Amino acid sequence: MTVATVPSVSYSITVRLEVPAGGKAVSQLTHAVESAGGVVTALDVTTAGHETLRIDVTCAARDTEHAQAIVDNLGEVEGVVIHKVSDRTFLMHLGGKIEMKSKVPLRNRDELSMAYTPGVARVSMAIARNPEDARRLTIKRNSVAVVTDGSAVLGLGNIGPAAALPVMEGKAALFKRFADIDAWPICLDTQDIDEIVRTVQLIAPGFGGINLEDISAPRCFEVERRLRELLDIPVFHDDQHGTAICVLAALTNALRVVGKELGEVRITLAGAGAAGTAVLRLLMAAGARNMIVCDYLGAVHGGRDDLDDTLRWIADHTNAEGYAGDLRGAIKGADVFIGVSAPGILNGDDIATMADDAVVFALANPEPEISPDDAREHAAVVATGRSDYPNQINNVLAFPGVFRGLLDAQANLVSEEMLLAAAKALAAVVTDEELGPNYIIPSVFHADVAGTVAAAVRESAGGRARSGMTEA
Repeated sequence: MTVATVPSVSYSITVRLEVPAGGKAVSQLTHAVESAGGVVTALDVTTAGHETLRIDVTCAARDTEHAQAIVDNLGEVEGVVIHKVSDRTFLMHLGGKIEMKSKVPLRNRDELSMAYTPGVARVSMAIARNPEDARRLTIKRNSVAVVTDGSAVLGLGNIGPAAALPVMEGKAALFKRFADIDAWPICLDTQDIDEIVRTVQLIAPGFGGINLEDISAPRCFEVERRLRELLDIPVFHDDQHGTAICVLAALTNALRVVGKELGEVRITLAGAGAAGTAVLRLLMAAGARNMIVCDYLGAVHGGRDDLDDTLRWIADHTNAEGYAGDLRGAIKGADVFIGVSAPGILNGDDIATMADDAVVFALANPEPEISPDDAREHAAVVATGRSDYPNQINNVLAFPGVFRGLLDAQANLVSEEMLLAAAKALAAVVTDEELGPNYIIPSVFHADVAGTVAAAVRESAGGRARSGMTEA
């Protein structure tokens, strides 16, 4: 995993130490942190005495080794005694990040009798007579299962279900924070497609939707396809469709900035996995026509002898001229580069070969396909997946609102039309007055994002929840 090159709150520590009450030690603490390359974010005196002061110094580091170097520097200040070093990220995760709470009071015997036995039996029998009442009378109406096998977690790879749990907890926390949806992490100790599908099928009655997360390609395609056939609730693979929604929204606005049309620009896409394939399909559904997709072997074209079903579909629907070279050749003259692949595969000289007013989306995270600073020297608009540069393309812009709309509509599928509606709504959050090279996609904390996306999905799903329309 690539570490940060500048201090980050992700590697934030708090150092509890003692210094003499008099002298220069206090003033030297900030200098000690900064001379080690760290950034002080807080300095709190927690206990004051005549002889000593107890101080908590909070600072940001680049990585764990850098954090230790900062601590060592603080320890070298004359009179300083280090007592405790706390990693703030680990502290946040102690005991997990989510919890279950009762929505109803249980203060006396009457309330207990209604919430549980014997009163609950009447509700259970009502649902037995009419299963659709489960959406009205249980948490099913507002619940999503966040399902993973831990095979493709963030930039960490195949780390397994236990190590994936903190990520799934985080996902559940985002569902609650941005769309008031109760989401539950489901980490499966199997990477067998049949077992994953069967397990999700068995737990599905308790949920209003399924969010597949961090399941590696190409297995994720089969898992999603089969679950959509089996279940009567929407199944959404965020690595695919959440990414695609955000990319289409951002590209819609980026092309507005440079005065180009989606149907006319030439797009080079790096990455033919789950995210890349979904981005390709949604861009084409929105009107993109001239696209070349590259994987680690170069351009995908019909003449390659290694094509599986997914790559064959890509070859049949892109690269009309049959370009057979590498990525660097594919971006020459291109109007748009979209990377959902690997870090550091391009440089500024490569971006310089693109068309005038080029758009670059380097979305590999935490290290993008090209340094954003290098890309900005040649491209008119640059976006990344990182929070320390403008134009962060982050899936939290999409999935909370998408599921809010799906649950409110009691939809039983996710359609391509819904994805397009979500992308259009997300793009529209950025007003004409706000739009510019450094603001093509709203902040994840923009108050209108989730509600606007939810309304668009809800409207698109209205009257279609059981129509059997073509799925995305």
